[in-house]
Formats: sequence, structure tokens, C-alpha cells
Amino acid sequence: MNPNNDPTAPSNFIKQLLPYQRRWVQDHSRWKFGLMARQVGKDFAAGFEGIADCAWAERHRRKMDWLIVAPSERQSLEALEKWKEWTQTFKLSIARDEELREAGSESLLKASSIVFPGGSRVIAVPGKPETLRGFSANILMTEFAFFENPDAIWKAVLPSVTSAQRGLKKVRIITTPNGIGDKAHDLWTQNYHPVGRDSVEPKNPKSQGSTGPTGRGSLWSCHFVDIYRAVAEGLAINIEEIKVAFGDPEGFAQEFLCEFLDVQSTLLPYELIATCECPEATAVVPHEFWLATPRFPLFIGIDFGRRRDLTVVWVLQQVGDVFQTVEVLEMDRVPTPDQVERLRPRLRQARRVCLDYTGPGLGLGDYLVREFREHDPARHKFGKIELCHFTNPLKLEIFSKLRMAFEKRNLRVPINRAIREDLHSINRVCTPTGHLTYRAPHTADGHADRCTALALALRAAGDALARPSAPYIARPPGYREPNAQNKERFALLLDKYRHCSNPRLLAEMELNNGSKHWPL
Repeated sequence: MNPNNDPTAPSNFIKQLLPYQRRWVQDHSRWKFGLMARQVGKDFAAGFEGIADCAWAERHRRKMDWLIVAPSERQSLEALEKWKEWTQTFKLSIARDEELREAGSESLLKASSIVFPGGSRVIAVPGKPETLRGFSANILMTEFAFFENPDAIWKAVLPSVTSAQRGLKKVRIITTPNGIGDKAHDLWTQNYHPVGRDSVEPKNPKSQGSTGPTGRGSLWSCHFVDIYRAVAEGLAINIEEIKVAFGDPEGFAQEFLCEFLDVQSTLLPYELIATCECPEATAVVPHEFWLATPRFPLFIGIDFGRRRDLTVVWVLQQVGDVFQTVEVLEMDRVPTPDQVERLRPRLRQARRVCLDYTGPGLGLGDYLVREFREHDPARHKFGKIELCHFTNPLKLEIFSKLRMAFEKRNLRVPINRAIREDLHSINRVCTPTGHLTYRAPHTADGHADRCTALALALRAAGDALARPSAPYIARPPGYREPNAQNKERFALLLDKYRHCSNPRLLAEMELNNGSKHWPL
């Protein structure tokens, strides 16, 4: 059939792509590397190329396999969804849509695939070396720089695409930069040789260079698309608005200007998360749970969101030397008064609460402190709510301790896909100036809100294994230790103040003075 008369030919749909996406699709090199900014549609263009291949194979009664490899389960499934959208455009019917997991529906993903009537397949897998060995397919590695171990992935992939017995396969890498020294950085710097300017003059002086084959002697055809080039070629996005919202010049330079700056690593790899996943840890409990006196001390972390992000309330209970998840309450676009009503029974039962007291969390924090009092020992405040200003030093503290809790195996989290992906999304970043910080991408499912809430809950429980941890406070004149005569009353006072952060100190105060409100 003449392609001009074929309604499913790629040339009939390529007008849906922007110029830099069309250059990617029309470049038929075997090895292609796209260094592209966030949100410029790189997976969209890669999906067009892959499904166009499958459509051609189906028409000619051949088989074509594509393997999508992504850093996380969420990203691999999202990439596959973009490919499914193109099947509708190309009028390709899907014979089977399959998903293979290690155990139950909430366990780790092994592979998700779509199979066409003629036998062609598109398979999406999370980026682990063990999941890639044995495949023989054209390969797309999306966000390659963000894999937990790009070098190991590359070693696992290379034999399957270079074997002449299985037929030479195509290799596609699309990614934004993620630090200096990893495999993505090495491949790019060794193969990208700018040969001049494109016809489009970018506003960013660093974006000059070719987007396409980089000359003789280079194995890879390299495509460079930063945010300025994408906007110059038709992408509808406000760059200045992104800069303000991002609030991090170095992060913006790497994510949107495609500059290799930081050295990043995943805070919580899948293997580490799996060691603390436990069937006894729960994400939901019945309402009656909050009406009864808890058997074990409860600690709560709250990451507040109102419009763009989730509010996540992570509840831990201390069982011996283990902190077990009781509930992960998620509230999406719930009005603040309604959130307070849901929080109130939980806060009454908690021993201590840590709240993200930045941005929209300011108002909620002030409101909760009026009812449950503030916890700030440095200012002699021993209430229940600690207002946490989310500065970089605090991030370094709470996320480092979160990693340590996973490594010590004294934390139990639910077996839940959304929670696992959220925990896996945080990256540890070392900037060129040597500063450390933690970052997470914004996705449709939030901004690592669950991971932040868990880190705050662990901070709330921080002194639980080493009580008393409150700073030493001089006892008043005439202070006496509880003896046989007042032991029973002291026990009653301990129970009275059981929900406070330092019940023993408050009980001692009332026992000695008749009131807990004595001068400090």
C-alpha cells in the first residue's frame, strides 16, 4: 500500500508532534540519546516511534518487541500508558494487556505488557539488572540517569542488543541530567559533539548545538532539548513561572537547562524498602480504633497539602523497639476545617505530633497548637505539637534518620504500591558547592508527601527509645521522689498525663506542688 494512502501511516500523525519531537522520531539511527528537560514530552515522542514500529510490523505480518525500562514502577507504567494512547491513534487493537507481580496485587512489579494480534509486544519493567537479563527487544531507557545503578543496567542491557544471532536491536535513551560521573553522564559527554546552531535560535546561550547525528565516528545520535529550545519550538509553558515555583536555581539548571551539576542517589532503594514491608503494618484502621485507649504509644507526622499536594498523616505505634505503621491517612483537596475534624481524634490519642510548618502548613499549625499546645523544650513548652520549619538542616536530619531506620530494620511499613513508589521518589543530592539536600519530583500522585510524613512521624518518636530525653529541669525546693505513701497517686498522675510528651515530669510537678504550672 502507498503510505500516502494509508490512514495509519506515521506521516499522517507526525504533525501532532513539535519540531524537536519530530526530529527524534524521524532519526532512524540505531543508537539514540536524548538529553531533554523535564515536561517537554520525551516519553510522548518515544511512544510514537515505538508504536509506529509495531504498527508497521503488524501490517507486514512480522513481530516487533519493545522493552521500556524506567527507574521506578510508577514511571514504567506511566510510560506504557503513553504508548497505549498512541495505539488508539494508529488504530492498533490490543490482544492482551498483562501485568506480572512477585506476589499479590500490591507487591513489586516484574513486568507489564501489551500484546498485539500479530504477536508484537511492548513490555514495561522497573530498572533492575535482574529483570532485564534474557530479553531480546528494542530498548527504551527512560530517565536513565535516575536508575539506582545505571552502570549495572547498562551491563545487563548491552548483550541483548548487540547479539547478531537475535538480530540487531535499536537502543533509545531519554533522560534529564542527574549528576556527574554516572553512566548517563559518561555516554553523553563522550558522544555529544555540537556542530553548529539549529535553525531555531534559543534564548539560553548554553543550548546551542545540534539535535541529531553528531558527526562521523560517533556511535550515538544525540538530541539536546532544554526548556528554552522547547518553548522556542512551540511548547506552551511559562519558563519564569517554573523558575519561581521551583525555587532552586541549581535544581532548575539541572532539570530544565540540562546541565550536569549535582551528584544524586536514591534515598530508599526498592530492596531496602522491601526489608521493612510487613503485612502487620496497616494503611487504614476503623474509626473505632481512635475511640479506644491505644495499647501502645502513638506518634504522628503530618505533611499538609491543600490544593496541589496531598495531606498525609502517618501514624506509628511503638511496639518494643519497633515502630509499626498503624495508619497512612491521605486527604486530597479536603477543606482545612474538615481536615482538622479528621485529625482531632487522632491527635488526642497521640503522644507527640510533628507538623510541616511551612507554606500552607502555617495556618493549620497555629490552629492545632491552640488546642493541643506546642512542643518546644528549648522554650519550656511541653505540649503535643512540634512545628517543624522545613529548612535544609531539618531535611538533612529527618531524611538521614529515615534511612537509618530502614537500615536498622526497626520500622514496619505497609505492603502498598503507592507508598512504595512515594518512598522511592526521594533523592539525596550533593551540589557542586558540596552542600547536601533532598529532592523529589512533583507527580500526579504528589510530592513525596507520604515519605515526608513518615520522616516527621519518626522525628516525633525520636526520643521514645531513650526516655527521658527532655532537657534537665531543676526540681523545685522541697522536691521528693515518689515513695510508698504517694506511689499510688503518682501512678494516677502518670496516667493523667500519658498523652503528653513528658508525663513523668508533669506528674512530679503536680505531686510536689499541687499544680503542674510551677515556675521553671
